[in-house]
Amino acid sequence: MNTRVLLLVLCCLAFFQQDAKAQGFSHEIGVIAGPLAFYSDYGVRSDTETNVGNSTIGIGFIHYLNFSYRADCNCYTRDAYFNDHFKLRNEINYHKTQLQHFGPLVADDKTSFFSDQLRAVSGSTRVIEIGSQLEYFPLSIRDFAAMSTTFAPFISFGVHYVNFDPESSSTLGPDVNAPPAANQKYINAYQQEGASTWAALWSIGVRYKLNASSDLMLDSRWTYYFNDWVDGLNPALEQNGTTPVPENKANDWMYWLNLGYIYYLN
Repeated sequence: MNTRVLLLVLCCLAFFQQDAKAQGFSHEIGVIAGPLAFYSDYGVRSDTETNVGNSTIGIGFIHYLNFSYRADCNCYTRDAYFNDHFKLRNEINYHKTQLQHFGPLVADDKTSFFSDQLRAVSGSTRVIEIGSQLEYFPLSIRDFAAMSTTFAPFISFGVHYVNFDPESSSTLGPDVNAPPAANQKYINAYQQEGASTWAALWSIGVRYKLNASSDLMLDSRWTYYFNDWVDGLNPALEQNGTTPVPENKANDWMYWLNLGYIYYLN
């Protein structure tokens, strides 16, 4: 990961926390984990076998700024709509996905050398994300904290800085970017070096109140990466050299269903 960018992100998070402390906002911390499907250029779009095969488990650590409660006086903040319906969520996530070509092109009845080339390739990508998102709770955060309600649904939108490190190999040869390992459309289509990008994410979820100081959370999240090399594969043209490949119509993205435990510090 770019050290200067990481330091900048950490300094920004520290600034937000110091500002929150000065304002008297309260804090929450937690951990999240769950199944994650990585939608990449491996396999075929909208194929169930691809979506299930190229999946993994993601983990993360989260921190919230709770604007509805003041830690310095153990009292509620000024009764404003923003304070009672929004929280700022900071987090760092990690996931590593093993990738293969799935779908009709590598089905058992496909006997072409092109299908053999696809079957011979395997890859992986290691992804670390750090960033923030703003969560909107349509119901009162104060009422939920006071246990007047048991469930608190929310939606969110945010931005993450992403560091990724892909790898790929083929059993047909040492160079996955050249024949015999690579078909024409996969020549120079694989990248082995790590890099960084940004991502936009949005989610819908719900919290369940366990007790006065802790919640369970279920979060359904979509993340879109502003880069098509996160998986380490970016084929440009079909075998005829002119037609875009059907599995490369969009940048890489992922879907993550995670369960979390959240503890109120103040």
